[in-house]
Amino acid sequence: MALLGMLLGLLMASCFTFCLSHQNPEFALTSPEKSSTKEAERKETTAEEELDSEVLEVFHPTHEWQALRPGQAVPVGSHVRLNLQTGAREVKLQEEDKFQSNLKALKKGKRLDINANTYTSQDLKSALAKFKEGTEVESSKEDKARQAKIKRLFRPIEELKKDFEELNVVIETDMQIMVRLINKFNSSSSSLEEKIAALFDLEYYVHQMDNAQDLLSFGGLQVVINGLNSTEPLVKEYAAFVLGAAFSSNPKVQVEAIEGGALQKLLVILATEQPLTAKKKVLFALCSLLRHFPYAQQQFLKLGGLQVLRSLVQAKGTEVLAVRVVTLLYDLVTEKMFAEEEAELTQETPPEKLQQYRQVHLLPGLREQGWCEITAHLLALPEHDAREKVLQTLGALLATCRDRYHQDPQLSRTLVSLQAEYQALATLELQDGLFLRCLHLPRNSWKVEGSHTLRLLVFGGGHIGCLHRLHYRVHQVLGSLDQGHGAVHLRGTDGAVRNTSLTFSPVCTRGLGNSCVPD
Repeated sequence: MALLGMLLGLLMASCFTFCLSHQNPEFALTSPEKSSTKEAERKETTAEEELDSEVLEVFHPTHEWQALRPGQAVPVGSHVRLNLQTGAREVKLQEEDKFQSNLKALKKGKRLDINANTYTSQDLKSALAKFKEGTEVESSKEDKARQAKIKRLFRPIEELKKDFEELNVVIETDMQIMVRLINKFNSSSSSLEEKIAALFDLEYYVHQMDNAQDLLSFGGLQVVINGLNSTEPLVKEYAAFVLGAAFSSNPKVQVEAIEGGALQKLLVILATEQPLTAKKKVLFALCSLLRHFPYAQQQFLKLGGLQVLRSLVQAKGTEVLAVRVVTLLYDLVTEKMFAEEEAELTQETPPEKLQQYRQVHLLPGLREQGWCEITAHLLALPEHDAREKVLQTLGALLATCRDRYHQDPQLSRTLVSLQAEYQALATLELQDGLFLRCLHLPRNSWKVEGSHTLRLLVFGGGHIGCLHRLHYRVHQVLGSLDQGHGAVHLRGTDGAVRNTSLTFSPVCTRGLGNSCVPD
């Protein structure tokens, strides 16, 4: 039994010694899974090296889409796409046949070497890398050449600023200039002369729409609006001058001005005792704010704007303002009428804007505030230009004020007198021919020998060409009153009657926006 145990022990020892002598030292301490992974990686690497080293088979495309197998080379100019449904790459020939001559020389299934214009995948990779490098180098050279050309043509802004600083000249943008002017105007240390100069310069810049909106963006517009509260009449005058220029045809600025209380401040200045020059500028700003802005016109009527203008017209020594006020009212009446007619004819007017215009009840307000009588009495003004503006406003109000005009005997006598006067002047114009038709003659041409000299001195060179038109306008108003019509029809220069209720003379007037022209 002891002998059997010894033999078994020797057998186990010999087996253990044999195992230790035959084990692999590299994998003695590694798991079987890791050993198999490393072996698979070595096989894949070997396969890739073999694939790169071998010559690829050339694929021969046709005009139909064909699937491309892995390892096949595609001829230059072939059309390749990825089929999103199958996930396979497909190849076909381009529409042009410029590559067919090269393909005919190849035999189907032939393996090509480098000398026969075939490439391994490694050759393609290296060629693509060289192509990218060449493109970058070429693009870099072109950019450098273009930048060098620009530097030769133009100087850097920093260099220009340095040169101007040496000349004591500072380069500023319009925005920077406006900010500086606003700061100067708003500074408590600035004198009255400096503030007026700042406003005068600012008015030049805000004529441009973009500059006016920039003035709004940094809060400068509200600073100028607050300037209307100044106790200095000159500050009010020039602040209104700046606002009138900024409001003109600039809806964004007009909206912000209404929200900033500009309309109320302008009406307060017109309703209080102020110099005539200040009221002229304020009336200009008011006109610029109201034109093409129906919401502002609604607020104007709600704030009693017609009463303020009526008091302004009836004051002594305000004949110049009276003509501008009448022209402003004419502009507002025609603006609403043209907006409604355009909406009916073209269907292009936005419905919101048309609805706003329909909420402006201007004509009933004019009748209630006595503007029918005020307009008729202004025909007594001596200037031909003023008379023409009053006559065109009479035509605009005729449908609303016809019964009032019939009850005013003074108006009929005035119209008859004006008709006789302009009939005589128009006859003289026809007799003298082209000489009296010249408009706006220079002053040195007034000194003409003969009877023409007296006529030019009396009538004024700027009004000679309007005499016949004024006579026709008076005749229209009289005819409409006598016949009981509620409108004066527009007759063009060709004599054709237009389908509208207003008279407009493109020859004698300066345009519909006369009330919006500052001095």
